[in-house]
Amino acid sequence: MLNQTVIVGRLVRDPELYETESGRKITNITLAVPRTYKNSEGQYETDFIPCVLWQGIAENAVEYCHRGDLLGVKGRLQNRVIELDEEKKRQVIELVAEKVTYLSSKNNES
Repeated sequence: MLNQTVIVGRLVRDPELYETESGRKITNITLAVPRTYKNSEGQYETDFIPCVLWQGIAENAVEYCHRGDLLGVKGRLQNRVIELDEEKKRQVIELVAEKVTYLSSKNNES
């Protein structure tokens, strides 16, 4: 069985570094990934993919990546359940990054 995904998209907001109770560093980013086809109104829709970055990958992303940058993320899909309150739960699917590649800055493009 294989669980490996590669996506390329633009960073929605600047990443922020957090630390877990056990001392591990983490950041959550979201990549805007345009679809390759148009919808019924002739528009390209965009998917917003949540990604989780740990330790050194998280630290590098916080230091070098900014809103609008084009990134490639390779990793695995993971699902988890978030408890909103005592009665409501929500399942979330996210990409856990194994490698992040900086492709270009929105500021440098013409």
